[in-house]
Amino acid sequence: MEGVNEIPRGTLQEQTFYEQVGGEQTFRRLVHRFYQGVAEDPLLRPMYPEDDLGPAEERLTLFLMQYWGGPRTYSDNRGHPRLRMRHVPFTVNRAAHDAWLRHMRDAVDELELAPEHERQLWHYLTYAAASMINTEG
Repeated sequence: MEGVNEIPRGTLQEQTFYEQVGGEQTFRRLVHRFYQGVAEDPLLRPMYPEDDLGPAEERLTLFLMQYWGGPRTYSDNRGHPRLRMRHVPFTVNRAAHDAWLRHMRDAVDELELAPEHERQLWHYLTYAAASMINTEG
């Protein structure tokens, strides 16, 4: 029997961020909403040569799920993320950064996460977006 002052197993303290925010469903909603914005964006859409954004959506979903403590499917299928290397072929300047964050902001807002989770997720996304810039101007 657990003591009165012990935290029961399965509480938030033991859960990953991925689990705390709702798991796969939350990340799929986030990335799907993000790509809805990308699909209509004249700056970002040309960076995706495929007619179908579905494969890119799946890659980002799997990456974010893994990053936040979910299944390792991304690395199992694609190896190390190497985000900067994978973005080298694309011109990622401040305008692309801003557009990416604008669509991601809309997606994050629609999740209606708890403020602490929203701050943590947004901090990472702004850091990641800044680290992808590879072109001045």
